[in-house]
Amino acid sequence: MYSYHRPVLSQSLITGLTLKPGENYLDATVGGGGHSQMILESHQNIQLTAIDRDAMAIAEASRVLSQYGDRVSFWRGSFSQYDPGQLKFAGIVADLGVSSAQLDLPERGFSFRETAALDMRMDNRQELTAGDIVNYYSEKDLAEVFFKYGEERLSRRIARAIVQNRPLTTTTELAEIVFLSVPVSYRHGRIHPATRVFQALRIVVNQEIKELERFLELSPMWLKPKGILAIISFHSLEDRLVKHSLRNNSLLDVLTKKPIIADAQEEMQNPRSRSAKLRLAQLR
Repeated sequence: MYSYHRPVLSQSLITGLTLKPGENYLDATVGGGGHSQMILESHQNIQLTAIDRDAMAIAEASRVLSQYGDRVSFWRGSFSQYDPGQLKFAGIVADLGVSSAQLDLPERGFSFRETAALDMRMDNRQELTAGDIVNYYSEKDLAEVFFKYGEERLSRRIARAIVQNRPLTTTTELAEIVFLSVPVSYRHGRIHPATRVFQALRIVVNQEIKELERFLELSPMWLKPKGILAIISFHSLEDRLVKHSLRNNSLLDVLTKKPIIADAQEEMQNPRSRSAKLRLAQLR
């Protein structure tokens, strides 16, 4: 049993989707099945396709959603590689980023809170790991990764320290090198100095930005007329990409001039929601 925490912005998402009976919906990042379950509960004859590239997520969602029988179908893979064929959806949901369950399992290597191998693969069928990047990328390339995908202003300094201390094999080793490489004043800020480095590595390992770009290009074509695309992002790189892609797509009308964010009550009950932003668009 894996700990999939409660889905974020769930009520806003369900309201924004304007769910209708007899329609097909796509959960492009099913995770633990929380959003999918709310969609299926809204009407008895809704059909849902649930996809994820993480085998752990597919297994847990299959368990959670088993009560809905053949109203749910599953597909394992990246949402950018999915092909619905002739099927069109009345709504598509994507909850981006790393899940709580992935962070909470040390062996996945997403977190530096406990010692584990530098992995960070959402799909364990792929070869590239965070350890490969840390130990074999050049100093220049590492700095670029940290600056571009982690928005880390001390990227060069951190990259230099990593190269000088290679090989690094565990999450805590890497976090310690990052911690010691930055000024004392930088070590005790609002977040751990390694947070942005780990984010950047995770994004590159899983090609998250490229996958999202492709998904944003394809997914509007999977919608029925007046169908709704709902995307929840958790950091500025994702949100900027979603914002501009929805706005610049001639097929879509943006329904959220500003992103929907969690209210104070949800933030208190679910800390993960503090950074969440929901954007909605409708096929013309």
